[in-house]
Amino acid sequence: MTSALPLETLRAAREQLREAGKKVVFTNGCFDLIHPGHVRYLQQARALGDALIVALNSDRSVRELKGDKRPILTENERAEVMAALACVDYVTIFDEPTPREIIAALLPDVLVKGGDWGVDSIVGREEVEAAGGQVLSLPFVDGCSTTDVIERILGKA
Repeated sequence: MTSALPLETLRAAREQLREAGKKVVFTNGCFDLIHPGHVRYLQQARALGDALIVALNSDRSVRELKGDKRPILTENERAEVMAALACVDYVTIFDEPTPREIIAALLPDVLVKGGDWGVDSIVGREEVEAAGGQVLSLPFVDGCSTTDVIERILGKA
């Protein structure tokens, strides 16, 4: 079972939101083992608009970024957990190296990433700003990372 939506379904939802004058916020990431830092970040992102779209890296993409031992949860498990959060309205999965294609297709009103990303390095910034949207880097929550959680589980921290 997956809670992830295909791009065409998201495009239709985005168009309905645009026609209704709703502000759409978009973010992306691995979101492996949801922790308080993720929840705070997603709540902050959702507060910036009327709907929050989260694009999850595919399992293959997470392995490329984080190594062979990740992800801990599969893409469908991560999508199910993400979709269950009250602050998240839509979830999709992308297998490309970056979410640029999805961002360009949806053109959200607000594109956000965590504070470990500088605004100039956020993928999709050019497309969103060219369409009149806003790009933000939200504050990073120190001590809250999936790596920290894994180390605590393994008794290393």
